[in-house]
Amino acid sequence: MIDFRSDTVTKPCNKMRDIMYHAPVGDDVYGDDESVNQLEAYARLRFNVADALFCSSGTQANLLALMAHCERGDEYICGQTAHNYKFEGGGAAVIGSIQSQPIENEADDSHFAKTRLLTLENTIGGKVLGIDYLIKAREFVDQHNLALHLDGARAFNVAAELNLDIKEITKHFDSVSICLSKGLGAPVGSLLLGSEQLIAKARRWRKVLGGGMRQAGMLAAAGQYALENNTQRLVDDHANARYLAQQLSEISDFEVNMSNTTNMVYATFDNSINITKLAADLKAHDIVFSPSKQLRLVTHLGITKADIDTFIKVLTAHI
Repeated sequence: MIDFRSDTVTKPCNKMRDIMYHAPVGDDVYGDDESVNQLEAYARLRFNVADALFCSSGTQANLLALMAHCERGDEYICGQTAHNYKFEGGGAAVIGSIQSQPIENEADDSHFAKTRLLTLENTIGGKVLGIDYLIKAREFVDQHNLALHLDGARAFNVAAELNLDIKEITKHFDSVSICLSKGLGAPVGSLLLGSEQLIAKARRWRKVLGGGMRQAGMLAAAGQYALENNTQRLVDDHANARYLAQQLSEISDFEVNMSNTTNMVYATFDNSINITKLAADLKAHDIVFSPSKQLRLVTHLGITKADIDTFIKVLTAHI
């Protein structure tokens, strides 16, 4: 199967599966899971942070960060297209009673929610927020006495694109979520990074939210393998995305956004194309993508340059 829907469709390799099988496990709620403890200790060193928490998903890690930074009735500032605002089930409001503020704040007034936090997402839509942008964001929150959280689901894609150590990105933030199950190839899990006080609060909320996993070591071991082995190869995904964009742009029925970077390609198409039928036709050839008015095609460790050539050939034959 050639699957362009997302980098979440990646599967653990045989070496990762072997490590998962042999991983020592214990009850993580009691702090007894050796593999979880090892992953969190490794993360503290890898990201140069005071503490780390293994979470079941990026959605959970982001929600825990919001609930650790904010109290009921507080608000956080975010972008209109931020995942923690649009695509994570409204958890901040529904569960945390935290108001999102995706537009410019009004002047201070007792009738308004008190702003506690600014959240950024990097990459966002496959695009990189550069270091200069992060520095300005840090200066802004310091000036206004806010905290700064990074939804870093694909932060390692940023590091790969800018050829930087991941610490050069995460050091600007008070908390960071890192997804292990997208381009890094682990089957499940994310990390939440922050101060000891914040992680202690987040750990309690994780338990309240049903995220207290027991023998989670097999998943943690996969996450550590991903961090140790699969971060440098993200440059291959970026190169494949650029190749895909170039090949797709040569088909007259498609207009490709060539300004995008990292592992996502966005394209619009001629009105004569029935995108739903096209998706069904390609699925019959074991090629899948998400049909929509604007196509998003994602490269990952399961996509090769040869897969892209196959996709372009079959696509051309069906339009």
